[in-house]
Order: sequence, then C-alpha cells, then structure tokens
Amino acid sequence: MAMTLVLASGSKIRAELLKNAGLAIEIDPADVDERAVEAPLLEAGFPPEDLASVLAEAKANDVSARRPADLVIGADQILAFEGERRTKPEDMEAARRQLLAFSGKTHELHSAVVISRDGEAIWRQVSTARLTMRDLTPEFIGHYLANAGEAVLSSVGAYQLESLGVQLFEKIDGDYFTILGLPLLPLLGELRALEVIET
Repeated sequence: MAMTLVLASGSKIRAELLKNAGLAIEIDPADVDERAVEAPLLEAGFPPEDLASVLAEAKANDVSARRPADLVIGADQILAFEGERRTKPEDMEAARRQLLAFSGKTHELHSAVVISRDGEAIWRQVSTARLTMRDLTPEFIGHYLANAGEAVLSSVGAYQLESLGVQLFEKIDGDYFTILGLPLLPLLGELRALEVIET
C-alpha cells in the first residue's frame, strides 16, 4: 500500500538526512508549543531523554492527526549539561556564554524520533551522544562565533558539528546522526520493518 512519509519538522538538516538516505518525504511542520508541553514534565523532574521523546511524539501526533493515512516522523533533541536542560541561545552573547560554560566539559545530546499513524505513536527511539569540548579561550570563541555567524542560534549547543563547530571538540561518544538531531539508523530499520522502504 502506497503511503506518504511526512516529516513533522521544519529542520533543514533532518530533511536533508532523510533525503540523502533516499527517502521521498513531505515536509509538514508540527504546530506544537514545546515550552507548554515540557513545563509540567520539567516540574515533575522528567529526565532529558524522556522530555525529548515526549516532544517528538507530540510533534508526530499533531501532524498525524490531520494526516491519518500517512506515516509521520517526529523528532526532538534535548541538550543536558551538568544536570540542566539547555535551549537554543537567544542571541550571540548567550551563545558566547554557553560555549564558555561548555569549555573543557562534557554535555549530552538526547535525540528522539517517533513514528505516528492515525494520530498515535507506533514506534519511538531515543539515542544519546556525549560530547566533550576542548578548553576554549574567550578569543577563540569570539573568532568562532564571528566566522560561524548567526547560524549557531539555530542549534541548541550553539554549534553545527557538520561545519565549523567540529573545531570545538576534543572527544565525541555517540552516533553522528544523533548529534545532528535524528537517530537515522534505527529509524531506517523500523521503516524497513514496516515495509515502507526496501529491505
């Protein structure tokens, strides 16, 4: 049975990852107030990987509810640093402060992906990567932000690993796709199991 694959996200990198893997997808971003969804979860002390999973499911279900015949992929990523959840920096000064805090330390990226059909999640996966930044001088951070530009504000960590951001790191433990915000290999495996893509 022909079924449309839909990405419930406006993320260019997630769309690019899926298209590069040979998937024909439609883009239909979810209309979800992420802060409202996560507020009670944060208050209840949910761990960051659960936050990512709940947000990914909320996005997938939002789009799936209006496209019940399609298979909808939702994704979310949470950055955890020293027991705190971090969000995208609001401006370049916030990005500078964040990178100074991360300097010489390790943070975690929890990336979740959910598949929904008929308005309900039918599969979910969370993958975690641990990233250790090298010791960064304020001067280097200034040069990095000047060269990388405001694109860093679209990333929760204030870096894009696929470009200049790779220079910030000393060590990375985890899957490359997880760092980019989409656990691609388990997703492809599930799409094969569902016979949506070739096995």
